[in-house]
Amino acid sequence: MDSTVKPRLILLCGLPGAGKTTLAKRLAREIPAVRLCPDEWMADLGIDLFDEPTRDRLERRFWKHAQELLRLGQTVILEFGFWALSEREEKRVRARALGVPVELHYLAAPIDELCRRLEARHAKGEPGTVSISRELLEEYTKLFQAPDADELALFDAPPPGRRR
Repeated sequence: MDSTVKPRLILLCGLPGAGKTTLAKRLAREIPAVRLCPDEWMADLGIDLFDEPTRDRLERRFWKHAQELLRLGQTVILEFGFWALSEREEKRVRARALGVPVELHYLAAPIDELCRRLEARHAKGEPGTVSISRELLEEYTKLFQAPDADELALFDAPPPGRRR
């Protein structure tokens, strides 16, 4: 790793089908960075992706690991979805306490497009995917707290020369 490049924390925020994994994989290759994706780990371990207690434990463990990696100078991408403002705020504040810049990438798409992407992804049998009905996705949109311009302004921009 180039010693002049400062490690950073990258948070990917969005509903299922918004493009978080696609962006995370590209960034992980280009930066390079360690990408932590609960869906993929749960699928690999044969855990139901809707098992929220296990997901919460895994995300807490990933966060501990991410902090260790950041202290060691490694950029980390957390692909958790970050539906709640409080989750995003906690990660931003804690990473900044480590002296690390924090990016928030909010990915959004209309519900029809999310449904189309999810159906296509599930039909291909991509790892870490499950069938998500339109009804469930509509319920998720009620729970999701999209970041507004004021919140987005609290985060760091990607370094010059790196595309989003």
